[in-house]
Amino acid sequence: MAKSPAYAIVADIGGTNARFSRVSLASLALDEVAVFPCADFATLADALLHYQQQKNLQDIKHVAIAIACPVTGDNVSMTNFHWQFSIQAMQQQLALDALQVINDFTAVAMCLPALTLEQKVKFGQGEVQPGKPMAVLGAGTGLGVAHLLPVNDMYVPLPGEGGHTDWAAQNEQEWFIQQTLAKEYGHVSPERLLSGPGLEAIYRALALYRKQQVEPISASQIATQALSGESELAKATIAQFFASLGSIAGDLALTLSTFGGVYIAGGIVPKLLPLLEGSECRTRFEAKGRFSAFNRQIATYVVTAEQPGLVGAAVYLKQFLASN
Repeated sequence: MAKSPAYAIVADIGGTNARFSRVSLASLALDEVAVFPCADFATLADALLHYQQQKNLQDIKHVAIAIACPVTGDNVSMTNFHWQFSIQAMQQQLALDALQVINDFTAVAMCLPALTLEQKVKFGQGEVQPGKPMAVLGAGTGLGVAHLLPVNDMYVPLPGEGGHTDWAAQNEQEWFIQQTLAKEYGHVSPERLLSGPGLEAIYRALALYRKQQVEPISASQIATQALSGESELAKATIAQFFASLGSIAGDLALTLSTFGGVYIAGGIVPKLLPLLEGSECRTRFEAKGRFSAFNRQIATYVVTAEQPGLVGAAVYLKQFLASN
């Protein structure tokens, strides 16, 4: 077996930004972090090459990339951006010894065992049972979903596209939202609500439901107005967001009996933490009829780590190199 390298490059590629870092494969410490707008580069290979040149890291030949789209074979095509590439061709083009490309929420799932107490915030009851399955979901540009299975001394990530299943309305307000979004999109998935664009969609739908005349505003403006308390409509939007988030998180817990915990990641929820405790998120997580007591045992956390995708990509690469 070839000797594992001391350092690798890891990347977390979203629909808007490309994040890169050097990582120590011994300690998983990140440094030389850089963030570039994806729109500045024609291809992912161009962005990676630019990062290596900018940080003088051309000698590093092991790379792991977490990317916001399904990764089911050699050809990768991003969901919310135009980058497409062949993993094998990219590895040859950049003369890399190893190139691992994984779904972005595969990476977030892989980071879960590496999180410190300072990198996650618990809400609600329930305790983690070591060695049991875990689930993670995260709202950002879209809604990422994955599970993680501990197997012996390794972790097996189970990526999925749970953000594109069916969203289920549970009360009159939600039926109105569902009908409103169905007219706009056809299929109403959890991602249509639990994302940046989803916050904006909820805001528009609730304005119609309340018969209020409002101008559309951005997700960041909705969050700001809700946190400051200046807009009742913005506060109601965030309340609906958290209620739906709790329902979907509870579904994930049931799907794989995730007694290792359910973790909420992504860029949106950590910024809204002051509004989480008073929301219905945990109540809806547990509101599963005959299985409410089942979900009541499962711990829920918000991931507050700055770069979970980068850490998870590093954990994945380290495990891959150790087993090959």
